[in-house]
Amino acid sequence: GLRGTHMQHAYDFYKPDMVSEYPVVDGKLSIQCYLSALDRCYAVYRNKIHAQWQKEGTDRRFTLNDFGFMIFHSPYCKLVQKSVARLLLNDFLSVQNPETAHGVFSGLEAFRDVKLEDTYFDRDVEKAFMKASAELFNQKTKASLLVSNQNGNMYTPSVYGCLASLLAQYAPEQLAGQRIGVFSYGSGFAATLYSIRVTQDATPGSALDKITASLSDLKTRLDSRKCIAPDIFAENMKIRQETHHLANYIPQCSVEDLFEGTWYLVRVDEKHRRTYARRPLMGDGPLEAGVEVVRPGIVHEHIPSPAKKVPRIPATTESEGVTVAISNGEH
Repeated sequence: GLRGTHMQHAYDFYKPDMVSEYPVVDGKLSIQCYLSALDRCYAVYRNKIHAQWQKEGTDRRFTLNDFGFMIFHSPYCKLVQKSVARLLLNDFLSVQNPETAHGVFSGLEAFRDVKLEDTYFDRDVEKAFMKASAELFNQKTKASLLVSNQNGNMYTPSVYGCLASLLAQYAPEQLAGQRIGVFSYGSGFAATLYSIRVTQDATPGSALDKITASLSDLKTRLDSRKCIAPDIFAENMKIRQETHHLANYIPQCSVEDLFEGTWYLVRVDEKHRRTYARRPLMGDGPLEAGVEVVRPGIVHEHIPSPAKKVPRIPATTESEGVTVAISNGEH
């Protein structure tokens, strides 16, 4: 598919403190950057596809309705809904004489002369176009927010969580041949709006059938998560904050609640080299040659500082062996 990309320097969301996990955020600027990137990426994308269509003998403008589905980088779900409205605003302003008596642009005549750059925080424009785009949002985007609604902001993976959510909730026959619009965004900021064309082959055993089948239990997996009390969650986050940068450290948490096949951190050595283990899958065969096996127990002791105490290696148990991989930080 085609793509439209925009990059610009802005201190909207950044991490100047390398010791801290947490960013410095200018909330209002961050929203403006996101929406302006969406405007510009959509403009580039539409110009490219319009030029392509002209070569093929079709002279009409591309609109939001030409996407079968539209998914977004999703810091929070309300921003995604506003983004669908934003695309409709772009469509509205690109038409010389939009039909405002009826249809999707009905009742929007008062906004005919607004400028995009003046509307980022215009409540009247936002309210009117969110109302006008509500059905488009329900048809093209709402299903993609399953994971975002449950998990919150996953940063980089959020748009792919939206793609997984979409594939998990539609049958192959409903997806076949569809154009999926994807808006990927990173603060600072860089963004691309591109499209994916789904294969026409939705037959049993096809690649599309297999990928949708692999995601069919997504909601069940989300529903199977363990519910914990807020104070326990807060304590876990405090431990993470205190230990995420440490060397000579072994995590203290149990791995019993992880899904089969999940990779997790076993230890960080004195040179910050990280060792990972993997919970085995049912039916895992023999390990490949050269792969180490460890039998991790639960480390009950929290080591607050490598200067105070060198952590011990987890005790050996009779639990199943798990594969281990070592990372030197290069990818």
